[in-house]
Amino acid sequence: MFDKILVANRGEIAARVMRTARAQGIATVAVHSEADAGAFHVRVADEAVDLGPGPASENYLNIGKIVEAARATGAQAVHPGYGFLAENAGFAQAVTDAGLVFIGPSASAITAMGEKVSARAVAVAADVPLAPGSDGPVETADEVIAFGDRHGYPVLVKASYGGGGRGMREIKSADQAHEGFAAAVREATAAFGNGQVYCERYLVNARHVEVQVFGDSHGNAVYLGDRDCSVQRRHQKLIEEAPAPGLSDDLRRRMGESAVRLARKVGYVGAGTVEYLVEGDDFYFLEMNTRIQVEHPVTEQVTGLDLVALQLTVAAGEPLGIRQDDVMITGAAIEARINAEDSSGGRFLPSPGPIEALTAPEGEGLRWDAGYESGDEVLPLYDSLVGKLIATAPTREAAIDRLRAGLSALRVDGISTTAPAANHILGADAFRAMEINTLWLESSVEFPEFDEEADNEGGRYEVEVGGRWYRIPFFPEGVIGVAGAAAAPTAPGGPNGRSAGAKRSGGRSKKKVGDGTVKAPMQGTIVKVNVAAGDEVTSGTVLFVLEAMKMENPIQATQDGIIAAVHAEVGQSTPSGTLLAHFEKVGA
Repeated sequence: MFDKILVANRGEIAARVMRTARAQGIATVAVHSEADAGAFHVRVADEAVDLGPGPASENYLNIGKIVEAARATGAQAVHPGYGFLAENAGFAQAVTDAGLVFIGPSASAITAMGEKVSARAVAVAADVPLAPGSDGPVETADEVIAFGDRHGYPVLVKASYGGGGRGMREIKSADQAHEGFAAAVREATAAFGNGQVYCERYLVNARHVEVQVFGDSHGNAVYLGDRDCSVQRRHQKLIEEAPAPGLSDDLRRRMGESAVRLARKVGYVGAGTVEYLVEGDDFYFLEMNTRIQVEHPVTEQVTGLDLVALQLTVAAGEPLGIRQDDVMITGAAIEARINAEDSSGGRFLPSPGPIEALTAPEGEGLRWDAGYESGDEVLPLYDSLVGKLIATAPTREAAIDRLRAGLSALRVDGISTTAPAANHILGADAFRAMEINTLWLESSVEFPEFDEEADNEGGRYEVEVGGRWYRIPFFPEGVIGVAGAAAAPTAPGGPNGRSAGAKRSGGRSKKKVGDGTVKAPMQGTIVKVNVAAGDEVTSGTVLFVLEAMKMENPIQATQDGIIAAVHAEVGQSTPSGTLLAHFEKVGA
């Protein structure tokens, strides 16, 4: 086994890998950008290397700097985590060429399966059913339109060299192809350093079910059960569970065996996930993720296996030590991703900022995989995942109840999170009955205006002044103000109401309609400008596209009118509240 490894990632997954390494007596090296110098994963590691300032392309995606950091610190192996360079064959090869061990599949296996287009060819050779897809990468929006004309809409444009919903756009008709294609390429380039995309027919009544596979260098390969990841928004998973509920034993076996056939076809070593779309008793190969998944904890909880420990074992050249008959699934586990996003009203706006306090629930059957602690700051430069809360119980129903209780007890002050949205989803009758598909969340679930800090003791409001948000207290009726002043009035709308232009701490107010300005709703970078001075637009028109936390966010007009001036340009970094454009005054 290794004496020291470098973890080429950040946040929750870096800390997760380091936890298992420490338990096995392996020293760990963190890498970080200049902005991440005080990050949680840096504090967890035994030592750390600063990869320098700038965007991720200059540090976390810089292969040369990472390999040099591993060599300079005496690390024997490199764990890529997920995201960033985890499915980059060039990175795996560079690590190997440097005389180090890549804790993952070989570069050739990543090329064959991590690159989504070639993976479809392997699936055909392994006799695994496929949904219609392009024969290779698509280079233009016109190719997307041709694919849609041939196979029908909707069509998915997907990143060839990544996953997690990044670089993915649904194209519902030909007139959406040009904008959707360009957005997918931009986002894939920013997230994975490669903008290649391909097309796939979008099955609209399917569940997303995936199978965890593991292989070693001795020719062994097994599947470790399945997971359901159908609760998605913008193709990003919010809730994951194991085992996938409601599947027949025969369907589970057929999917598991097909996943193992794929792994054996390319001599796969390490952890991998084969994703399928399931309709009834039929399944279709979607893609293979050649890395450990965000949702791997639910598999760990129902199998009793440490998947990171298994990664280290097979990377060190040892046999997996598990036969298919040894794999036992016990109970049910459900995971909620806790992202720094304001999910009020279903908007899911990025919510970076300092975490004033973070208290994770404790108790039987609850697990918290942390990426941050109290006092840390969630930066707008990276993924928004704060942590993952996992509940395990003997039955799915009990696991749902336990996770809901845990989410209610989770406290994250200073930023908004998706915890209330997750609790809302878990409470839906359709979710409990598993009457859902991959489109269920966006088509059928309405989210309320969450009010995370409201209670009978009072709370805080925030108001926007000059493009910045300021917190002010409010008090229930009967509370005496400073120096014996009269009782402060209850906030408009009752003790838990909202005033115009104000919001609860951790959230954002509803859009102000018709104030004549267009402002950045969050900190980020302008990646597209769709409007110029003199343009006449209507409410709902996408005027700008702002990238924050590795996702593109459209900024729409909230009124009809003529644009008087545009104050933003592509590449501009914008703090929250930055004036991007303003309308001509009516009657001017």
